[in-house]
Amino acid sequence: MISVDNLTFSYPRTTAPALSGIRLNVARGSLLGLLGPNGAGKTTLLSILCGLLAYRHGSVRIAGADLTRQRADAQAAIALVPQDYAFYPTLSVRENLRFFARMQRLDAAEIDARVAEVTATTGLVERLDERVDRLSGGLKRRLNMAIGLLNRPQLLLLDEPTVGIDPHSRRFILEAIRAINRAGTTVIYTSHYMEEVESLCDDIAIIDAGKVLVQGSLETLLRAGEQSRLIVDIRAALTQEQRDGLERTLRFAEQPHCLSIEINAAVGILGVLQALDRQRVQISRIQYGTRNLEELFLNFTNHSLRD
Repeated sequence: MISVDNLTFSYPRTTAPALSGIRLNVARGSLLGLLGPNGAGKTTLLSILCGLLAYRHGSVRIAGADLTRQRADAQAAIALVPQDYAFYPTLSVRENLRFFARMQRLDAAEIDARVAEVTATTGLVERLDERVDRLSGGLKRRLNMAIGLLNRPQLLLLDEPTVGIDPHSRRFILEAIRAINRAGTTVIYTSHYMEEVESLCDDIAIIDAGKVLVQGSLETLLRAGEQSRLIVDIRAALTQEQRDGLERTLRFAEQPHCLSIEINAAVGILGVLQALDRQRVQISRIQYGTRNLEELFLNFTNHSLRD
């Protein structure tokens, strides 16, 4: 569905490129989770894929169409649901949907059918005649999505569609995305909520500093990145003396109140625990086993998730 090769993009009057040599392939019918810290290049990439930003270096193909030479064909297959609300607050749900349907040049005979279709998918049938500025945040997010579905896209780009909403609306939106994907629509989904991506997506790409660092299924990425390690929650941050003592025998990464300690043939689990005891490290919890998506993300990006 998507083939991106060596895509580079810079904003005017900036020194570092927003995207640098991006390579990304997305299979038709898949649901790709696109992860990265703020400023990593996620929104820039989505904006290029849907044609909002023009690029000069590299190539992008959407459903077989070259985005520079066959822009109209490529864009006809795409819808973007942005993070910001993209509708008119003083109009009703119905008026917004009919307006955006006309903007997409749908035939008059089609508009009512499409409005009925997207409101059924997003649970807005009972809200059609309500003014949008009187809706809850969750219902506004649903309207954002409904507008994006009007053209029955082959490719749906979702930029943090559940940010700032209640758990009920969040769950509804996630179930709607699953249904849309099962019906054959390819979806790219960006989110800062790791549990959403783990439960929703069959493919994951991690992007940082304008580069795709890794792409694959969650199972493949976790297995490839897995190493024997202990995750140790500690009650107090290490003193410099404790840190120096541990570094003589252990390889570890330190985060506030947490140590990620490598287990190898020379130092087994017992050796790690003995080293921690010698330095009088106060332990509150120990975890051993396969890392999760958030740990994998932090390992690749070296960022706090919400930086």
